[in-house]
Order: sequence, then structure tokens, then C-alpha cells
Amino acid sequence: MDSLKFSTVLLSLLSLAIITQAQDPTFLYNNCPNTTTFTRNSTYQANLNLLLSSLSSNATRNNINGFYNVSAGQDPDAVYGMFLCRGDVSNSVCRNCVNFAAKDVLEKCPIEKVAMIWYDECELRYSNRNIFSTVDQDFTLFMMSPNNVTVQPDRFNQLVATTINDIAARAASAPSGAKKFAVQQMNYTGIQKLYTLVQCTPDLSTPDCSRCLEGAISKLGNCCNRKQGGRVIFPSCYFRYELYEFYNATAAAEAAPPPPPVALSPPPASGPETIRKGKGGVSTVLIIAILIPVTVALVLFCLGFCFLSRRAKRNKYYAQENDVGNEITNVESLQFDLSSIQEATNHFSADNKLGEGGFGEVYKGTLPNGQAIAVKRLSKGSGQGAAEFKNEVVLVAKLQHRNLVRLFGFCLEGDEKILVYEFVPNKSLDYFLFDPEKQGLLDWSKRYKIIGGIARGLLYLHEDSRLRIIHRDLKASNILLDGDMNAKVSDFGMARIFGVDQTQGCTSRIVGTYGYMSPEYAMHGQFSVKSDAYSFGVLILEIISGKKNSSFYQTGGAADLASYAWKHWRDGTPLEVMDPTLADTYSRNEVIRCIHIGLLCVQEDPASRPPMATVVLLLNSYSITLPLPQEPAFFLHSRTDQGSIPSKEFFADKSKSNAVPYSGDEGSITEVYPR
Repeated sequence: MDSLKFSTVLLSLLSLAIITQAQDPTFLYNNCPNTTTFTRNSTYQANLNLLLSSLSSNATRNNINGFYNVSAGQDPDAVYGMFLCRGDVSNSVCRNCVNFAAKDVLEKCPIEKVAMIWYDECELRYSNRNIFSTVDQDFTLFMMSPNNVTVQPDRFNQLVATTINDIAARAASAPSGAKKFAVQQMNYTGIQKLYTLVQCTPDLSTPDCSRCLEGAISKLGNCCNRKQGGRVIFPSCYFRYELYEFYNATAAAEAAPPPPPVALSPPPASGPETIRKGKGGVSTVLIIAILIPVTVALVLFCLGFCFLSRRAKRNKYYAQENDVGNEITNVESLQFDLSSIQEATNHFSADNKLGEGGFGEVYKGTLPNGQAIAVKRLSKGSGQGAAEFKNEVVLVAKLQHRNLVRLFGFCLEGDEKILVYEFVPNKSLDYFLFDPEKQGLLDWSKRYKIIGGIARGLLYLHEDSRLRIIHRDLKASNILLDGDMNAKVSDFGMARIFGVDQTQGCTSRIVGTYGYMSPEYAMHGQFSVKSDAYSFGVLILEIISGKKNSSFYQTGGAADLASYAWKHWRDGTPLEVMDPTLADTYSRNEVIRCIHIGLLCVQEDPASRPPMATVVLLLNSYSITLPLPQEPAFFLHSRTDQGSIPSKEFFADKSKSNAVPYSGDEGSITEVYPR
């Protein structure tokens, strides 16, 4: 029986390894100095192709330890390259990242002899000079959270510096050829932990790794003072810290070198008999030989049991859309009494009513402590049953981001299903955007800030929260505006949770709002982060034009807003899409770039739409050239529509600063400091 359990656990673990799905790595940044370029079809390009092929093929080896360097060709056409995978990622993730990087770097740096590209999971670089076993600090990449810590910030700074210094010494002390990688988890407050990671390329010596990390740590104050998260990245080493677990703790513990050994007193000298006996005369070695396999079997059994239990628990949320699941137990502390909500809203008085949505009415309320709240009272015939209600509670209660509406609690008594949110004073985006009298209050700077806020909120849902979340009903009425006109994504009743490795879902029950739905979702029930990107693209075009998507059949002969924008883009008149009330406030480059991004998001092929991490980067960086968009989904052809995209480049503005915001970790900001 024990052997059967043991075999079952091993099979379960093996199955887990087999079914892990590869997905594109999370892009951070690339650096392509154009001071030295090569000619296409030259000897250098041939050597570069050979080098990248070698890096990709060697990434498939299981004994590379996440690092490989190689050169190709002879001077003056020699190419030197390497890749480094984060110390905690698996061989399959490393391989996928390197293979992706080898192709991606050629798209981003097509003719540069020197190139570097970073992802969360790996980095890849090459140069026309020897970069092996050399500390490279000529390029510095800063990334930091926009949010400051509020609890004992000076102590937090000290804790970050001390912890990173400690693990830097551990990483540098790793033997030659081993991973120079270390992580550490420390208590910051009673409920928050600090997670830190450092890594050098393994070809560096111990002194060189120490020198590289010391250089990175010396920039900690300039980069990340009091920030909730941050990174300093050199080509040869880097560190990162966060207030959430961003690495695989189990794999990291196995990969990282152990702490320096503590000196112990020498054991008492043993006599000639080196094998000591137990009480019954049984050899200690024999006892150990029996105990070790038993202990290993028990540990594996416990791991398998925990894995199966967690998977079963998660499947309550991942399984079918109509599955109600168990009762809410993990958010019981958020439950309000119906009587307290009735008192807060004056028994749902009509004077307190803020509006009415697809699932019920929304009221303003005031708690006894003076806190203003918004109470969403679901109608009994709303169509949002217990599944959607619990879905929204479980989802939103776990989400904390400045561009997501905050859930204070819920009420589930009798037939009443109520959600209690933070009160957002400026109502929803559609209240201003589609009202001819109020849309003038939204000048271009406000609209641009709203677009960026929505993008950051979606990025958090897709990549930075603990689970990958697809909203599925993104539209203007679900974007709330606070007192400073900051956008907050709301209404998660239709949202779906994805597993870490899941990239696409399918349903026979189509929910959402037509006009904002991507074609693959509306017609086939397929949804993913790219279907949210499509809805975001429609929303961008609405914000720029000030018109509803559905109203454009009356304008310019177009079937919808995306088609209307595409026709003007193709004809070289993109500013014709813009709301006339913006005439005196807009930035030409920003408006055209946003139209460009919107058209990229509404392309018919989901694979062609940019992920939200890229969108956030593009919204804030003018140094990156955008690809040309294809015709949007549902675009109706006519004989007069057959034309090519004009050769004008509306998106180039190289005079902008090289500071590049990026949202890879809860809206972190990236700054590039080449020397």
C-alpha cells in the first residue's frame, strides 16, 4: 500500500512537470546602441546568426546551469554572446526564454553589433568585443515601484540594504561555474515580508561578482529610496526586492548556495570502532539507512498530497463558469450585516442612488466612522447568480492597485447579494465622455492619464496580481474616476481566473458588451489577455474621439469606430478621429501614438495585439518604433477601400527623454542610465 502511494505521488509530480505549458517570457527592456552597426548579409551577420543558433541549441541542455557563453567567427567579424537565466526558473522556462530572446533581439536590434535584452526569466546579450569573465557596468537599468512604503520607511530602507548585502556575499562566494545566485526572505511587518534576489553571471570570479553587486547596491538610494519594490540591473549582475514573492522559493532554495557554514566544536574522538551501536546493538548506519528512505517517502507523499489538495481547491475557481463552489470562507472577515448597509444608505433611499448597471443598482452610503462607500445591490433577476457574485468577491478582495476599485466588503443574506466598494466621486468615464456638455471637462491631459491608468490596471490583472485575471467586460461605464480623475477599473462579475501557465480559455456562455468584444470571443467563446487588449483598444479610440463605438455607423460611412479610425489612419489623416473639443489642449504626438496603439489592440489576429506590459511601455516611451497596424476586426471592405498605408510615420518623436516607465511589477517605473 505504501509503495502504491509512493508511486502515485511520483506519477503526479511527473505529470505536473509534463503538462507545464510554455509561455512567452515577460519582456523588461532592450538596449541596442547604434554606434556600431553591421551591413545586412555581411560576414558579421552570418556569425551572429550562428552564435544565436548555438545559444538556442545549448539552452536545451540540462547541465548548463542556466548560463552559456560562446563566440563565433574571427576578428574583425567575431561575435561574443551569452545568456543567463534567473536562478530559480526551470530548464524548460529557461529554454523557452532563450529561444524567444534569440528571435526577439533581432527584431528589436536588427543591425546593431551590440545588443542586450532582458526578461523576467532570462537575459541575452552579444557584442563585437569579448565580454566573457568581465564586469560590465556601462549600462544601468533602474526599475522601481511608484508606491512608497508607509510603515517605518527608514527601517525598511535599512532592511533592504542589509539583506541585499548579505545575499550578495553568498552569491559571490559560489564556486566557479556554479550559479552565483541567492535569495532571502525577511520579516518587514507582522504581515508583510521582504523578498530579495541577487545574481551574477557565473563566469565572473568571486571578487568580480562582489564588485559588480557592490556597484549595483551603491545605486540603491538613488533608485529605490522607500519604494515598495525595485531593481538595479547591470549586464553582468543585478538585484531585485519586492513585498511579494516574485520567485519560486523552493527552486531558489535548491539553486542558491548555502549560507557560510558555522564553526562547530570538533566531535569527541572516537576509538578504533568507527561504527557506533544503538541501545539494542543495532548499527547507527543501519538505522540511518532505514530512516532516510522512509523520510523521503513521507516527504514526497506530503508534497503530492498538498499539490493535489491545492489543485482541487483551485479548480473550484478555474472549473466551469456555472459552478458555485464552496461557501466563501476566505473573506468572511469582510462581511457586512444587512442592517448596517441599510442604515448607511438610508434604507436604499432614492436620494442616495448613484446609478443602475446591468446587474443592479448602486447607492452611496456612509459608514458610522464617516467613510463614504458605494453599495452595489444586485437585482434578483440580474443574471448574476451566486457564482458570479462569489467570483467578484473572491477576486476583488485580493486585488490592491491604485487603478482598480477597492472592495470593502459584501453582504449575503437571504435573497440579498450586496457588494460594498470605495466611493469614487466622479462617477464613471461614460458620464463625462459621451455627454456633449461634460466632455469638455476632459482635456487631453486628463484623457491621456485615464488611458495610462486603465492600461496599468489591466497589466496588474494580467501579470502582477497573484492570479492571472481576464476582465471580459472592459468598457467606459466600468471605468470609475476618483477625485483626481484617476481611472479605476471596476465590475469584476464577469472576470475569470487563469492558472499561472494558462494562456487561453473557452466558454459557451458569452458575456460582456458587444462592440467591445474581440471577434474570437464573440464568435467562438475564446478569451485571453488579448481579448481584454481588444476591448482596451476600442476604449482608447472612444476616449480620443469622444464618441461611442456603436455611433460610428453614422459617421464617415464606417461600420464601427475601429473601422473609422483605420480609414483615417490609412488615408494619412489620423487627427480627424480626435474629439473637436480637444483642439486647444492636445499633444499631436501623444494623440497619434494613442490612435496607433488603439489600432494595434483591435487587430483581428490576437497574436498581433500587444500585451498590456508592452502597451504601458509604448504609452510612456517615444524611443520605441511601433509596428504598423493591420486592418481591424470586422472592417468592411469596399472597392474604394483598397489602398495602402501611407509611408508617413506619425509615431516618431526621438526628442523625448529616455526615461521609460514599465509596469512589470505593480506598475514599476523603469529608468535607463547609459554611461
